[in-house]
Amino acid sequence: MTSRGPLRHVCVCIPTYQERDSLPEVLRRVRASVPHAQVLVIDDASPDGTGELAEQAAARDPHVHVLHRPGKEGLGPAYLAGFAWAARRGFDAVVEMDADGSHQPEELPSLLAAAEQGEGADVVIGSRWVPGGSVHRWPWHRRVLSVGANTYTRLALGLSVHDATAGFRVYRLPQLTELVAGTVASQGYCFQVDLTRRAVDAGLRVVEVPIAFVERVEGTSKMTGSIVREAVVRVGVWALERRTRQLGEHLAARGRSRWHHLEEAT
Repeated sequence: MTSRGPLRHVCVCIPTYQERDSLPEVLRRVRASVPHAQVLVIDDASPDGTGELAEQAAARDPHVHVLHRPGKEGLGPAYLAGFAWAARRGFDAVVEMDADGSHQPEELPSLLAAAEQGEGADVVIGSRWVPGGSVHRWPWHRRVLSVGANTYTRLALGLSVHDATAGFRVYRLPQLTELVAGTVASQGYCFQVDLTRRAVDAGLRVVEVPIAFVERVEGTSKMTGSIVREAVVRVGVWALERRTRQLGEHLAARGRSRWHHLEEAT
C-alpha cells in the first residue's frame, strides 16, 4: 500500500530563464504563503542576471537555494535536475511552479492540503479546467489552444485528468522518483503530460484542485511552435503505443480463453 503521510519537508522548485523582473516578487509571495518550505531556483544560465539575483535572495534567506545549469535545455531537464536535488536531501514532496507569476503562491497551501486530506494524493495538479478553475488575461486563441490540447491528450491517452498540461503541481517525492527512474525525453510543456500519463499508468492517486491562472505581466511567454509540435507528436506516439499494448493484451486474453475452453473440451 502506498504511504501518504504528512508532508513535513517540502521543496518548491522554480525553473527560471530570463525571469529577473518577476522572480523577486514570486519568491516573496512563496515564502509568505508556505514559510516552512524550502525554495529551489533552477536557473539555466539566464543572460539577464536571473541567477545572480537568485543568489542574492539565497544569501539573505536560508530557505532559498539556487541550482545553476550551464545553459537553456528546456523545462523537463530543469525539473528533473530539481527533483534529483530534492531527493538527495530527503524531502517528502516537491512543488512545480512557474517564476512568471502566473501560478499564485497563495494557492500553495490548498494544493499541499489536497495531498494530505482524506486518503491523500500522490500527485496534485493545480487545474485551470475543472469547476472552480479559471484563466485570466488570456486571449481567446490561447484558451482554444489549451482546451484543445487537453481534450486531445485526454482522448488520445484515455486520461480522466482535465488539465494534463498544467505546470502547478505537488508530487510526493518517493513516488515521483519511481516515475522518472526511466528515460524522460520530453523537453517543453509536454513534460507535464508525460508525468501525468506515467502517474496514471502506475496507479498513483492523482487529484485536481481548481486554481486561478493569471497570464504573466513581466517578460514574455516561453510557448513556441516547436513546443506545441513536440507535444502533438509525442502524445500521438504514446497513444499508438497505448493502443498497441491494449490490442496485445486483448489478443492474449482471447488466446488464454480459447486454450481454457479446449482444455475443458478434452
